[in-house]
Amino acid sequence: MILTPKTLLRVSVAVALITILLKGLAGYVTNSMGLISDAMESFVNLASAMFALAMVTVAARPADEDHPYGHHKAEYFSSGFEGILIVGAAAAILWVSVQRLLSPQPLEQLGWGLALSVLSSAFNAGLAYALFRAAHTHRSIALEADARHLMTDVWTSAAVVIGIVAVHFSGWLWLDPLLAIGVALNIVREGVKLVWRSSQGLMDEALEPETIATLRATLDEFAARLPEGARLRFDDMVTRRAGQRRFADLHMHVPGDWTLQHAAAMRDELEQALMDAVPGLRVTIQLLPLGMEARATQMEEEA
Repeated sequence: MILTPKTLLRVSVAVALITILLKGLAGYVTNSMGLISDAMESFVNLASAMFALAMVTVAARPADEDHPYGHHKAEYFSSGFEGILIVGAAAAILWVSVQRLLSPQPLEQLGWGLALSVLSSAFNAGLAYALFRAAHTHRSIALEADARHLMTDVWTSAAVVIGIVAVHFSGWLWLDPLLAIGVALNIVREGVKLVWRSSQGLMDEALEPETIATLRATLDEFAARLPEGARLRFDDMVTRRAGQRRFADLHMHVPGDWTLQHAAAMRDELEQALMDAVPGLRVTIQLLPLGMEARATQMEEEA
């Protein structure tokens, strides 16, 4: 069963609270800077999940007079905000880790601490898997951002556990804060990627190459199955994505001797075929007689 984005993000909030408790307790009993830094990132998970829930709620609102194309881009604010929070958490971890590196302290009760850390990672891994599946189904960048962040948390926790075990057997206390610094740098990398992804969405980035290929294949199939298909021509297709919604605009050139009713019926049939091929697509097709280009195209060619 695929849960709704809102339900999954509510679960994400609950899991973040659980992992804060488990990782915070693990950091407290072990006195490990690596585990403490891991717990600090869980606060980012909590804030991110809460903000993502708010933005998904906004994105689900129907179009209105002020937003005729809907509110789908609200999800990009969630992804960008999460990226900024991740970078901020990494800066805090770096600051504390450098202090501990200059003044190393012994680790304590590693058994309990590691067990708590592994348990919290199991919660995060299970939730991340569910979020990735739902993100693919609902085409939600907010869910994908939350899932990627949780998986970063899982790999971070795994590195911390390995490092703490290495500290225990080697006795190198400086290895713990050094590992925390490595964790922070990895978190920065993930945060920057999320901010970049959000910026591209807000700038109306084109659809994925495979989706564009599907659209072009649908156009070819549509023309091939019609007796008069050889006389049709499609060009100037542009695409963009806004959250869960996808948009495509193109020109459909038809013989000039066709009636408007016949051409419009053909366009309607093609729009339906394209929307069936790409779920969540909103397509706009401009009708033109063969041999004529749209004014915007002419201006681009002259420029």
